[in-house]
Amino acid sequence: MRCLLTGATGFVGGAVARQLLAAGHDVRALVRDPARAARGGLDATTAATIDWRVGDVTDKASIRQAMTGVDAVLHVAGWYKVGVPDGDAYRVNVEGTGHVLDLMDELGVPRGVYTSTLAVNSNTHGRVVDESYRYEGPHLSRYDETKALAHRLAEARIARGLPLVIVQPGAVYGPGDTSALGTLFRRLLQGHLPPLPRVTAFCWGYIDDIARGHVLALERGQAGRSYFLAGPVHTLVEAARLAATIAGRPRPRWTIPPWVLGAAAGLMRPVEALVRLPPEYTSEGLRVLAGVTYLGRDARARQELGWQARPLADGLRTTLRAEARQLGIEPAF
Repeated sequence: MRCLLTGATGFVGGAVARQLLAAGHDVRALVRDPARAARGGLDATTAATIDWRVGDVTDKASIRQAMTGVDAVLHVAGWYKVGVPDGDAYRVNVEGTGHVLDLMDELGVPRGVYTSTLAVNSNTHGRVVDESYRYEGPHLSRYDETKALAHRLAEARIARGLPLVIVQPGAVYGPGDTSALGTLFRRLLQGHLPPLPRVTAFCWGYIDDIARGHVLALERGQAGRSYFLAGPVHTLVEAARLAATIAGRPRPRWTIPPWVLGAAAGLMRPVEALVRLPPEYTSEGLRVLAGVTYLGRDARARQELGWQARPLADGLRTTLRAEARQLGIEPAF
């Protein structure tokens, strides 16, 4: 298929681009700045194979030409930040998604995959939920809130007949991750691991498995269905201890109970109004770590797509080796 991909210069989108090409699909990628095509984490061979088109999801008219004539759209682009000023969260995550899906409908594109997230379900309080679960209430971060709005928008388009499949990854990790998880593992390798929150837990998906889930959703997903790309469940403390064991680094000694982080989040609100704080110390950054669990069951993805997520130990070993080399540390594991 000739596929239009948004977000190809990002962590997840770049991996999706590689796997689409490996599966024999043609990739046309939307990019705001052509220079990013060479700087987005893709190797030179992959970048040269992609048909790059200039456009911005927040400007509907700018993506019409790129979407014309494609067989499928994979909308991966999104604003993903926690503990930082709002920025373009609504414009990118909600309005941008609306532009992509509306144009897909107008042009009659016969297939689409939209990248949502397990975070639209907010804190599941230890429950491992499935795709039938619905959360109604306030969200923990602006990212969660805007992705939830975009998810509802996608469901509304599906109800009107748009041939769209939704995928919902959990916590995505792997080499080159620039998120807080990637920073955590790099700090661990350098021996600077901070105290970690207790209880906080995710479904851990290695980047290549998450990208593979997108391709499977494109090829096998049932239009109108959502699929949890939810890897194995582990607390953040368990993941850090496992990573330390693999890398031969000191295991985390200090953990923080949820109530302490919750209280600290309240205390930070007046402070951050006056002083710019590191993301992890803002009220939002503390709130999303205060015993929160983002948990989902991947049974539908396994049964209908044939998707599988590797054990956390396997993905961490690959991740830590690659990150160690980037830090100038020759891994002995």
